[in-house]
Amino acid sequence: MPEPQSSGSSRSAGPASRGSGRGRLAAWAASHARCLLESLGRLHRRWVASLLTVLVIGIALALPAGLYVLVKNLDTLASSWHQSVRISLYLKQDVSADSGQRLADDLAGENGISSTQFISADEGLRQFKQASSFGAALDALGSNPLPGVIEVTPKASLPPAAVGQLVDQLSKRRQVDHAALDQAWLRRLTAILALISRASWVIGALLSAAVLFIVGNTIRLDIENRRQEIEVMKLLGAGDAFIRRPFLYSGVWYGLLGAIVAIMVLVACYMALGGPLSTLTASYQGGLSLTGLSLRESAGLLAIGIALGWAGCAITVNRQLAAIEPR
Repeated sequence: MPEPQSSGSSRSAGPASRGSGRGRLAAWAASHARCLLESLGRLHRRWVASLLTVLVIGIALALPAGLYVLVKNLDTLASSWHQSVRISLYLKQDVSADSGQRLADDLAGENGISSTQFISADEGLRQFKQASSFGAALDALGSNPLPGVIEVTPKASLPPAAVGQLVDQLSKRRQVDHAALDQAWLRRLTAILALISRASWVIGALLSAAVLFIVGNTIRLDIENRRQEIEVMKLLGAGDAFIRRPFLYSGVWYGLLGAIVAIMVLVACYMALGGPLSTLTASYQGGLSLTGLSLRESAGLLAIGIALGWAGCAITVNRQLAAIEPR
């Protein structure tokens, strides 16, 4: 008989234990939610100082994020310009139009080449007369001084270094007098992009450290203003984790609101500069539109802001609370 009673009591204890666990979880969640809202209310009560802190954090986050957007758009622009690169093969004077066309057809099937176009000497002379005012002078020469030209379009997947190697290979053809590729500007643009990208990482690291310092200093002042309250809480037996919680949430709010301000700054800059910049880029490469932060990138910026706010607060709170002891 005792065994059934023991089995029944264990079955009744199971739901009670699970109910107690759910109750503790609900109490824990309610405590964190209360601290979250109380920390936001504390920021609201000191809204002037809080606003200044949030604005400074927002500007600090907007600068590296703006450089990231700039690099992203310049990289897209460089890629589109790279696709428009042409290699001009100037043929020797003794190469006939038929031989030049056959060479162009042969080159079109080689690796790394997307397409070719042969421009005969006569066609080149006609185009030159239409585009310049030297038609009468050219007629006075009697013979056509222009060679046949093959316009070679490299594949868009070729990097600049491979395009340079392709130029060297094509220039060694016996029918080719010389090959021309004006790619110096593209190499300079690629170098500038690499420099700006590296600078954005360096500036981002420096400004992230600045955000940590700003949040930490703000929380330090808040702790000093509440020193007596913290001493009383420690006298009543409150642990550091309980005391630290509202300050950590304040740091989270600072980081989150600062990231929102940074996104607003970037949107405002995009609206102010997007039109003129789109007009400028359209004059070089039609159909190219500038882009701002995507939804995923905006979410990433919010996460970075929250992480920096929490980290800056945690570093300061742990050090400050260790120095406060009840008298």
